[in-house]
Amino acid sequence: MLWNIGIKKPKPAIPVHMSYFKTSFLIVFLCLLASTATSQQFEKVPDNDGYTVIRGIITAKWLQTEFELSKEYNGRPPGFTPNEETVNAIKQQADSIQFVVFMGTWCEDSRFVVPRLLFLLDVAGYSKDRLTLIACDRNKKTLGNLTEPFQIRNVPTIVVMKKGKELGRVVEYGSGLFDKDLGEIIRKK
Repeated sequence: MLWNIGIKKPKPAIPVHMSYFKTSFLIVFLCLLASTATSQQFEKVPDNDGYTVIRGIITAKWLQTEFELSKEYNGRPPGFTPNEETVNAIKQQADSIQFVVFMGTWCEDSRFVVPRLLFLLDVAGYSKDRLTLIACDRNKKTLGNLTEPFQIRNVPTIVVMKKGKELGRVVEYGSGLFDKDLGEIIRKK
């Protein structure tokens, strides 16, 4: 070894404590980055009517556990029995379809339809990981202008997608039986 004959041992480029610090910082940074990628992408907007207006992408889990009105989005909605043909259609195509739902946390129609949709998807065994919920303000605006490419004019709007293409949509209550309308969209394609 060279340092045994009088040549000084080279010092590490980064002192050991600095290397540990940088490694620790990198790990913390990567953890924060990963948690940000899986976190909600929304903002709360003040509303003059006393509602909490959310704009952006939310998850069913957040809506059912953390949102201040979460109890409205849990369990079987009173008097609602999902259309059996729709449940079967969703079960048969669960791996090939995706739902994109535009809703308003301030909107009575959304607060009626979305809990029923969530229950319908639960009954069908549909993974909520394949469900995209996009919350809009009263002007149908959201973060990133996500309503524009879908030309959203009313909420709730449930868009059924397959292989990146829209199969159809149910706007507000549809024909009055939104779940039956969803089943028809899924079965015809």
